[in-house]
Amino acid sequence: MVQKFDGLFVKILLIIFIIYLSILVILYFFQRSLLYQPSENNYFEDNLTVSIDKIKIITKDNIELLGWYHKKDSQNYKTILFLHGNAGPLENRIHKINHFENMDINFLIIAWRGFSGNKGKPTEKGLYDDARSAVRWLEKEGVMKKDIIIYGESLGTAVATEIAQNNNFAGLILESPFTSMIDAAKNKYPFFPIRFLLKDKYESIKKIKNIKSPILIMHGEVDKIVPFWMGEKMYDIANKPKYSYFTKYDNHMMEYDENLLIVLKEFINSLN
Repeated sequence: MVQKFDGLFVKILLIIFIIYLSILVILYFFQRSLLYQPSENNYFEDNLTVSIDKIKIITKDNIELLGWYHKKDSQNYKTILFLHGNAGPLENRIHKINHFENMDINFLIIAWRGFSGNKGKPTEKGLYDDARSAVRWLEKEGVMKKDIIIYGESLGTAVATEIAQNNNFAGLILESPFTSMIDAAKNKYPFFPIRFLLKDKYESIKKIKNIKSPILIMHGEVDKIVPFWMGEKMYDIANKPKYSYFTKYDNHMMEYDENLLIVLKEFINSLN
């Protein structure tokens, strides 16, 4: 009887091990499909009320990126380079960029490779290249780095942090930032060796100290995707001058309400 029980126990352990190993294999080979979700549509029915020019940006590896450019006054106003998150097309950010119409700001929002009809497949290196290509495009338009505010949203915060470090940008805005993709993935998959599985690690926590530009970090305490403590930690480590907008009720995509807009305007005006 004991031998039968031992044999059954070994079989159960073997089945559990095979299932666990199978999940590891799936996570490894399909991780980028889980991380990058270009077809997800949120806020897709919002109407674009701010005027934009649709432009094309060519990356160093010859991928053409779609961008929306709004220019009021390139001589006197700063320019936001908006780097969006991991899901959906540019239309998902209309509810945000519409508010830029009422600010003393120009902006360029770009779609990542593999998003909004762009060719290519998103990767950590690829997104860094996309963002740097957008900076070069602005520079060709006569906008110097000292007049560019890098704005990162969710996944875009990691790209923003990467390109902002050791550079002389006007400022950096991070909305719902994470310390690293390792930490964020551990939060979702705590029983797997994430550090060894991940291809795209986005280790912002190692880079935030390299940023000398003024920083505004915004995060909601009830964020169900990126834990609030990550935003707090990024803020704690960041150099001064730094500003925070932490709210008790915002989820991952923060509410663009009057309070948030006041903070944005004040930060932008402080850079002028």
